[in-house]
Amino acid sequence: MDLTVPRQHGRIAIRLVKPRDARAIQAELLNNRSWLRPWEATSPDGAVSFDMRLGIRRLLQQYRDGGGVPFVMEYDGEVAGQLNVWGIARGSLSSATIGYWVGERFAGRDITPTSVALATDICFRELGLHRMEICIRPENKASLRVVEKLGFRYEGLRRRFIHIAGDWRDHYAFALVSEEVPEGVLHRWLGGRVPADAATVPLEDRLGH
Repeated sequence: MDLTVPRQHGRIAIRLVKPRDARAIQAELLNNRSWLRPWEATSPDGAVSFDMRLGIRRLLQQYRDGGGVPFVMEYDGEVAGQLNVWGIARGSLSSATIGYWVGERFAGRDITPTSVALATDICFRELGLHRMEICIRPENKASLRVVEKLGFRYEGLRRRFIHIAGDWRDHYAFALVSEEVPEGVLHRWLGGRVPADAATVPLEDRLGH
């Protein structure tokens, strides 16, 4: 298994992040401040400085330690965003969580759902994980469309779950287990076999949002 080799569908690919990606990622983040700020995790202890090169080194160390897999998303070979598989648990849990961001100029090209599908298939088929989770703010309509397209199943509301944009924010939790997608997430989506209502949030959890 070599995750440095890009996994691709059409013009979209994911691959393991490299130290030399720091400049391109930093530029994309800076050019998308207003686009990304409402969804970025923050620290309840106050602002922290962030060195992109150091951040990539830490992500790659987590990868070597087996705790995560940091990908970049590419469109026609250009860095379009990041997708991190984090919190990998082995043993009886055998699960992980996916988080991602994509630049505004790349929006609307199915880069994120394709990348999430590719990453989930890698986690199930190559890493041997059993369950993948995505947690999304109720206000993040674009991310909600990703789980709707791919058929991630709604699992519940997590109150004040992650500190984002200066406060603790509610999140919806969605998940898939490997038995639900024996043909693969990408193949199921492209084949039009995604359950229509899997990601539907019940009314009682939508109240107030």
